[in-house]
Amino acid sequence: MSHVPGEPLTGTTDSVSSTVPLPVARSSAATDVALVATFAALLAVCAILPPVAVAGLAVPITLQTFGVMLAGLVLGPRRGALAVLLYLAVGLAGLPVFAGGTGGVGVLGTASAGYLVAFPFAALVAGFLASRTGALRPALRYAALFGSAMTASLLLVHPLGITVMGWRLGMSATEAIAAGAVFLPGDVVKNLLAALVASAVLRAFPDLLRRAR
Repeated sequence: MSHVPGEPLTGTTDSVSSTVPLPVARSSAATDVALVATFAALLAVCAILPPVAVAGLAVPITLQTFGVMLAGLVLGPRRGALAVLLYLAVGLAGLPVFAGGTGGVGVLGTASAGYLVAFPFAALVAGFLASRTGALRPALRYAALFGSAMTASLLLVHPLGITVMGWRLGMSATEAIAAGAVFLPGDVVKNLLAALVASAVLRAFPDLLRRAR
């Protein structure tokens, strides 16, 4: 193919651009993997920290829900849920990353199994709602992020957790709801903290929210 001097090399440019992969895509994928792995590790730390035992309950109070909601609020629905799923996969594979330093599939037979099952769905819902808050002012965004976390808690974490806990411990519906209500004040505090941390992170790295998918 001949080239007339003064004319752009359109054919050559098109050929090169169609064969060279975009470096942005590779960078984005690598960033997503790193963020998912980082938040999965954060979840493990939140679970391993000494739990607070509640008299009469087989389910301890941990910082797991804080990590779950923070993952959704910061990473968005897809990456947030993937981070929680990675954490669960590592724990079910046998690594001691669940509350009390436990691990393995045996945890699915405990009274806290419902909470674990609810976690990835909660991160998904919290992340979906949080990804719609980008246009809000900082003060309103904080309230919206807190509302996103509380919605996920009340719609998923508490219903599934209480249902399985009551079933495993042979409680009536009333007894299970009363027992699960013990965790609600702590979850409110943890969601307030998760929204605060997420607000600070998103203010420092606004691109996280724009790319939260």
